[in-house]
Amino acid sequence: MSLLDRFLKYVKVDTMSCDKNSTETPSTEKQYDLANILKDELIALGLKDVEINEYCTVYATLPANKEGYDKIGFLAHMDTIPEVSGTNVCPNVVVFDGNPIRLGNTDKYLKIEDFSSLKKQVGHTIITTDGTTVLGCDDKGGIAIIMQMLEDIVTKNLPHGEIHVAFTPDEEIGTGVLKFDISKFPVDYAYTVDGGDYCEFSYETFNAAQATVKIKGFEIHPGFAKGKMINASLLAMEFNSLLNPNERPEYTSGYDGFNHLTEMNGSIGEATLHYIIRNHDLSLLEKQKEEFYNAASFLNKKYPNSTTVEIKDQYKNMRVLIEKDMRCVDKALKAYKDASIDVYCTATRGGTDGSQLTFMGINTPNLGTGGYNEHGVFEYADLNEMTKMLEVTTLIATTK
Repeated sequence: MSLLDRFLKYVKVDTMSCDKNSTETPSTEKQYDLANILKDELIALGLKDVEINEYCTVYATLPANKEGYDKIGFLAHMDTIPEVSGTNVCPNVVVFDGNPIRLGNTDKYLKIEDFSSLKKQVGHTIITTDGTTVLGCDDKGGIAIIMQMLEDIVTKNLPHGEIHVAFTPDEEIGTGVLKFDISKFPVDYAYTVDGGDYCEFSYETFNAAQATVKIKGFEIHPGFAKGKMINASLLAMEFNSLLNPNERPEYTSGYDGFNHLTEMNGSIGEATLHYIIRNHDLSLLEKQKEEFYNAASFLNKKYPNSTTVEIKDQYKNMRVLIEKDMRCVDKALKAYKDASIDVYCTATRGGTDGSQLTFMGINTPNLGTGGYNEHGVFEYADLNEMTKMLEVTTLIATTK
């Protein structure tokens, strides 16, 4: 099977996760559909210890055929985001000539003036959506690259050490890897292959937390409300206005942190706001958390017992641990160089399964896939870049 055919096969499988079922792993049963496909393909390739556990994680091992290699792991996640449909994905394959690409029958177009990444991709084979769903290159691009790497290693009998692969559910809602069984992944280090420019290599992520703000109001007939009504929805708006507006994601880049309001529900009697809080610097993240508590304190002075804030940590910046053992970084950078890719190390403005795995004892930086505009209908994949990342992962796996 070619890399393109493999990728098209995977993106057509609906694997949307559901953040409303975040206490269940997997959050959606349909993620098993892709897990079972991958299990069958891994068995057909001759891998050992192939299984899908009760949490919909696929594990498999390719035994070493040479000695003297590190034990290396590769991971990618199966789910797509809950916010934009991943159902009935209709990928479109075009050779990009520089002109706008119409997405299906919609009035949406991929244009260089809107997406500067396309400037370097004229002449490349591009896979787009039909304008109604995500594509799912995040992260079926990573899955396709890993599976094609395994097929190439096996069919070409390339020398390699012990290779472990895992495909996880619910990465997009941050819960799948929490049930990861590291005893089934006995590696020296690993790599997530998860979205982004193929030239980007990252061993640094955000420190992350999520905040839930609950506000109680006082309902009364509006005709008799003077001096009595407390409108919880208006208090929610006031709460948000107390946070630094310059720390919203639309005003940040690079190493800037942000507070992102992801959802708001409200009535007169009660309101709830959900935020994600991000910063590469842990001490600055703590200051952002303090802003939330200060805002609640301010409102509670004006409206006693109206506002509560609950903040939960999600993951930490993996760089602090990886810097203590740079083998995974050195191995990757050499592979990029050998593949003639002008790689650059970047701080990921997000998180991967590797963020949490690193703190579980497996240093796990991230490799790009050649996927762009993730989490929306303008998502697309560059097959030429995916092919280069296939070369990089193969070099990592087969070079001492």
